Amino acid sequence: MTGRRLLVWRHGQTEWNASGRAQGQTEVPLDDAGRAQAREAAARLASLRPVALWSSDLSRASETAQALADVTGLRVRLDARLREAHLGVRQGLTIAESRAQYPDEWARWDAGEQVRFPKAEIEHEVADRIRTVMRDAARELLPEQLAVLVSHGVAMRLGICRFLDLPQANWKSFSGFSNCAWALLEEGQRGWRLMEYNAGSLPEPLLSDDLVDSDSETQARVDSPIDSGVDSYKSPPTAPVSQTRTPSSST
Repeated sequence: MTGRRLLVWRHGQTEWNASGRAQGQTEVPLDDAGRAQAREAAARLASLRPVALWSSDLSRASETAQALADVTGLRVRLDARLREAHLGVRQGLTIAESRAQYPDEWARWDAGEQVRFPKAEIEHEVADRIRTVMRDAARELLPEQLAVLVSHGVAMRLGICRFLDLPQANWKSFSGFSNCAWALLEEGQRGWRLMEYNAGSLPEPLLSDDLVDSDSETQARVDSPIDSGVDSYKSPPTAPVSQTRTPSSST
C-alpha cells in the first residue's frame, strides 16, 4: 500500500513569463500557450486519479487548476496561502531592471545574504505558509490518495523544501519550476519523500537497488499509470516533456 501523495503543480505560461517580468502576486492571466500547457498536463495528471484539487486564488493558477477540474470533475478549492511569494518592488520588472533600480539589495543577494526587497516577503515566510497548506491537504487524505495543489514557482520550491524539513542553506540547491511542471511527494514508512521534481511526464516505476526505495510501492508498480487513468484519458500525441526542463526565470 502506498502512502498519501501530494502533487504540487505550477501554473501555465503567461505573457510576463515569456517576457521575463517578475509576477509575484500581480494578477497576470495565462496566455494561449499557457492554456494549451494546462490542458495537456491536465490530461496526464487526470490518470493519477486525484481526489482533491487545491489552487492559489491568482487567476493563472486557478485557470490551470480548472483544466484538471474539467477532466476529473473535482471542485477547485481556492486558497490564498498557495499564492506566489510577494516580490514587492520587483513585481513587474525584469531582472535587469530591478538590478539597475536596487543595486544594494542585489549586491547583498549575490553575496548570499537573506534579503528582503522593499515591500516583499522573505523566503522563510513563503516557505512556512506553503508548508502549512501542504500539511492541511495531506491531513485530509487516506493512504494511496493523491491531492493536487496548483501554485507558483518560487512558492513551490521554498514550500517543498520546508515541508521536507530541509535546512534553509540547501534550498538554493533546488532549481525553479518550468511552466506546468510539478513535484510529486509520497509518504513512506520513514516519512515524506520527493519522488519527482520539475516533472512534465507521468511517474515511472522505481527499479532500483537503493534500500531507501524499499518501502515504496512505486518500486513494484508494473502497470502503466496511463492505463489506470480516467476512461476519457488519451495519451497525448506528442512526446512527454523532459523531466529536466529549464524553468523560466520569472515566477
